[in-house]
Amino acid sequence: MKKLKLGIIGCGTIGAAIAEACLTKLKDKVELAALYDIDERKVDEISRLTGSDIKKDSMEAVFNKADLVIEAAASSVSRDVVKKAVEKSKDVMVMSVGGLVESETLLEEARGKNVKVYFPSGAICGIDGLKAAGLDGIKSVRLTTKKPPKSLEGAPYVKLKGIDLNSINGEEVLFEGNAREAIKGFPKNVNVSSVLSLAGIGAKKTVVRIIVSPEYTKNTHEVEIAGDFGRIMTKTENVPSKKNPKTSELAILSAVATLKGIVDSVRIGT
Repeated sequence: MKKLKLGIIGCGTIGAAIAEACLTKLKDKVELAALYDIDERKVDEISRLTGSDIKKDSMEAVFNKADLVIEAAASSVSRDVVKKAVEKSKDVMVMSVGGLVESETLLEEARGKNVKVYFPSGAICGIDGLKAAGLDGIKSVRLTTKKPPKSLEGAPYVKLKGIDLNSINGEEVLFEGNAREAIKGFPKNVNVSSVLSLAGIGAKKTVVRIIVSPEYTKNTHEVEIAGDFGRIMTKTENVPSKKNPKTSELAILSAVATLKGIVDSVRIGT
């Protein structure tokens, strides 16, 4: 069987986990063809940890060598990666989903060229149900995210409002608005709202609340979906990755599971 040639753009925590999976549990079906990161040391670290001799390629080389390109860099570049994939007719998996919210035209171009664009469900549950519910009418989608204050350090919204995260000593609603506003204000913190928006009723109609407390030790996402089908409520308590506490372990596993689903002939769920 011909192996799927994989190229990874962004070799941080998630990119490294995907690379490791390609060289271990998925090695019979996937070939790691190319890696790219603006920080060459991250590629060297993957080579060292996996015992491989793969070297850093240019971004152009990743597209030329791979059948499937995985973006695991940042929301600031994810749209450009998908645009390049569409131009070169290469399938692409997007981890930084926030960069693709309200990019309907680009996604339609992908459909028109039969370019497959994959969005892992990330650090939440319920995406299968949300997609199914969308066929019968969705009235509302609400996300409540609970995080420790320090996890939001550096967020544009926090800087803009002059919020002193260290002064928060109890449970506090830090933000409430739609997903579009949340993605802009917290581009590295509420990627799950982007997935919900794309799978559901869009970023302008998806409601997001961010609640913080120094007593929180986990990132928790509660999703409530209502429509003609009935009601769905999910709660996901995420354990941070040991390698990078800013990344949920489930988000990493979701990326590998999505890749496994791409190369596996047996698929479960929508």
